[in-house]
Amino acid sequence: MRYVDEYRDAGKARALAAEIAALCEPDRTYTFMEVCGGHTHTIYKHGIEDHLPDTVHLVHGPGCPVCVIPMGRIDDAVHIALRPDVIMTTFGDMMRVPGGDASFLDAKAAGADIRMVYSPLDALRIARANPDRRVVFMAIGFETTAPSTAVTVLRAAAEGLDNFSVFCNHVTIIPAIKAILDSPDQRLDGFLGPGHVSTVIGCRPYEFIAALHGKPLVVAGFEPLDILQSVHLLLRQLAERRAAVENQYGRVVPWDGNPKALGALSRVMELRPHFEWRGLGFISHSALRLKDEYAAYDAERLFEVPGIRVADPKACQCGEVLKGVLKPWQCKVFGTACTPETPIGTCMVSSEGACAAYYNFGRFTRAAVREATRS
Repeated sequence: MRYVDEYRDAGKARALAAEIAALCEPDRTYTFMEVCGGHTHTIYKHGIEDHLPDTVHLVHGPGCPVCVIPMGRIDDAVHIALRPDVIMTTFGDMMRVPGGDASFLDAKAAGADIRMVYSPLDALRIARANPDRRVVFMAIGFETTAPSTAVTVLRAAAEGLDNFSVFCNHVTIIPAIKAILDSPDQRLDGFLGPGHVSTVIGCRPYEFIAALHGKPLVVAGFEPLDILQSVHLLLRQLAERRAAVENQYGRVVPWDGNPKALGALSRVMELRPHFEWRGLGFISHSALRLKDEYAAYDAERLFEVPGIRVADPKACQCGEVLKGVLKPWQCKVFGTACTPETPIGTCMVSSEGACAAYYNFGRFTRAAVREATRS
């Protein structure tokens, strides 16, 4: 890849759209799930759906790490942050995520010392500069960001920093996809596999989707032509009556993943027996925690955490959006009571949330403005 423009070429997009239309069988509809929230934003920012036949539907998946955090975990983190001896650090898109009682912004307004950081290493720097305070990093994300947390813990241990800890909320993508496949209310024809996660775990972990469930998966990049080419590859597999894992994002994703990142993960973290996901409930072995050898850096062991479960607001249908059952505009509060300024659900807060994508790019109804080339 030399320039971004080569992945946003309108002529190539029209050519791919024509090939996609030619692969579609008469009287059949196709439903593909884009697992990653980054794909959702590309699709609606660039109007990808307007280049697809009406019989090809793209639905959203649970690949937005902020969106799948349950409200109770936010309340647990706020409980820690309100301690006078604590500096809580977090990524910016976590600040407005609502808990059952408050968000980080609410807690900050109430006097909590909560600081936005760009990486866990920033939190480590804050810990060095404040030896008399206990610095906690709110760790979230899939396997994409978990290695950076693991490396930071290793560095803290090497330096002997005893005032740094991690409130670990890292989740793993494969159990979530399994939960989607086992859901009785979802009928999918294939998947656009998550590009960022796959840079770490590779493509091999997805092979069960094709082997056991007969669904094709294409690991996709994040530019418009990446998405269109991935849809084309999915349709070609279906036309050829086969199911396999293919890697469209080969310029970034190695088939077997990143061994150094995976090595850091396996050294520092292990799977939890179970973890609650927003919209998906409890999923076994779907999240990570620090191993016993690094208990001194585990905020859940260092602080008293309530661990209270909080039900989602009845009006919010984030769970159905995350499972691809509903489009955001079908939610009863979308664009009215729930906006980026006044979010009720996490899907409207995160920069990768499906509701935020629909809202920011004007997809308030089923109707879409078709490209002139489609008329």
